[in-house]
Order: sequence, then structure tokens, then C-alpha cells
Amino acid sequence: MTATPAPIAHQPVLRDTVVRWLAPRSGGRYLDATFGRGGHTEALLEADPGALVLGLDKDPDAAPAAAALAAREPRFRFLPADFAELGPALDEAGWDRVDGIVLDLGLSSPQLASPERGFALRHDGPLDMRFDPTTGETAAALLDRLDEREIADLLFGIGERRSRAIARRIAARRPLSTTGDLRAAVVAAVGPRRGRIDPATRTFLAVRSAVNREPQALAAALREAPGRLLEGGALAVISYHSGEDRPVKHAFRRLAGQPEFELGTRRPIRPDEDEKETNRRSRSACLRVLRRAGASGPGAARHEETRR
Repeated sequence: MTATPAPIAHQPVLRDTVVRWLAPRSGGRYLDATFGRGGHTEALLEADPGALVLGLDKDPDAAPAAAALAAREPRFRFLPADFAELGPALDEAGWDRVDGIVLDLGLSSPQLASPERGFALRHDGPLDMRFDPTTGETAAALLDRLDEREIADLLFGIGERRSRAIARRIAARRPLSTTGDLRAAVVAAVGPRRGRIDPATRTFLAVRSAVNREPQALAAALREAPGRLLEGGALAVISYHSGEDRPVKHAFRRLAGQPEFELGTRRPIRPDEDEKETNRRSRSACLRVLRRAGASGPGAARHEETRR
């Protein structure tokens, strides 16, 4: 009899910091727009026995964890939706505005650990990369459809300086069907790993972002989320590379020029050394917070982090 493998543990990034900034209170409503495996949601629920949380995620693999949490916690509700659709999701839940919103733009540990999803460099699996594997274009189909210049532009947009050489190799080796095929094309163009970062990291990131239309989804969320905050409410966004952090920074600074909003963090908050050591996913994370002016926040804890 074959034993059932243990579920992949998922450690939410900057868990306690997110809780301090959102400061859950009894009767407060909070949106975890990137539920994943529920790490931030559970932290918010544990922080106050009267807090309510709505979770969203478009990945069908998130649904079992959400169902298990909802079965034991009546203060939690889950909707299968992308964070770009947070407005309609809040309307469906009957919540006009909320006390706090968290967006964690990173992948979950189970997503990275599953070869079938095609996200991870260290697993050779189908070249998929869709957050929702039931719909849309796979990474393999995308790379087969784009011409060489379009691939180069895609890679350059994420900061890959050797985009033309990589695009040339990808085009020459098509059709690519596995993550190993894609990584091999990158290595053939730029050479093997010379440091801690794999040479195909930026290519995988650029392709994943294009497959899931991540810049468009983030832009939609940043347009909708601030207006959904109650007075004193906070929007916390965790990003993992400059292509994510830059639009968050610019959107927050633009909104902070209006009377109803203020920056919670003037500089991004990063994980401390202990968290980086215990959770490798956190190493590139940075958190920015926007607050809707009005009610007072949790006091010294916020002011202390703002000064860092």
C-alpha cells in the first residue's frame, strides 16, 4: 500500500508584519485577495476572534485548503476569483468596503513544488505556468505563437539584458514542451549558472507573467482596491521583483498626494534575517502599505516600521 505524501508546507511571507499593519479587530472585514494556501488568512483570523476574512484565488488547487478552513471557521468565506476581480468579488460577498486588503504576488510553495504546473526551474515538467490550469494559453503555446522579436521584447521588459540571444535560441529550438526545454534554450544562449541565481530565472519569470497577464491584473487591483478601504483601512502588497514593486510604489505615491490616502511605508519593509533563513521564498520580498486616512491605526507598531 502506497502512503499518501504529506502536503507541502507553505510559510506565508511577512506574516506577522502583515497582521500588524492590517490590525484585525472584532467585526472588521478583511480581504486576502491571494489566498494561496491560507497563511495570511489564518493569521488574520487568529489575530482577533471577531474578525471576518474573505479569500480569493483563481488557482483551483487553492480550493481544498479554503474548503477545509471554511469548514472549521465560520468567519471565513472563499470565492474562486483572480485578485484583478476583487471589486466584483466584494460585491458578491455583500461587502462594499473593508478594513484591510492583502495582496501577496508570489507563488505558493505547493505551486513551486509541483512539476505539473511548470513554474519551477528545478523540476522538469510540462511547460504550462498557468495559475488556473483549466483555461487560457500555456507557456508552451505562448512561446510557439510569438515571433523572435516579440519574445525578446517580453524578456527585455522584465530586465533580461541578454534577451535577444535567448529569444534566438528559443525560436530555433521550437516547439518547446517542457520546463527543461526552456531552461536548456536559455543555458545554450548565455551559459551555465555562475552564481547563486539560475540563468533562466528572469526568462521563467517573464513567461509566467505574460501567460497569466500579471501586469494587467496588478494594475486592475491597484485601481480598485484603494477605493474599497474604509477610513483607517490598509492595503498591504508584497512583491518579489522590480516589475511588481515599481507599479505598486508609483500607484501608492500618486494616491498619497490625495487627501484621503497616506503612505504607511515610505520605504519597503523586507523580511529579517531569521525569516530569510527559514523561508527562502521571502528573500526577495518587499512590503508596501497604503492607508486610507481617517481612523487611527495600531499606533507605535506602525510608526516604528515606517521609520525603518
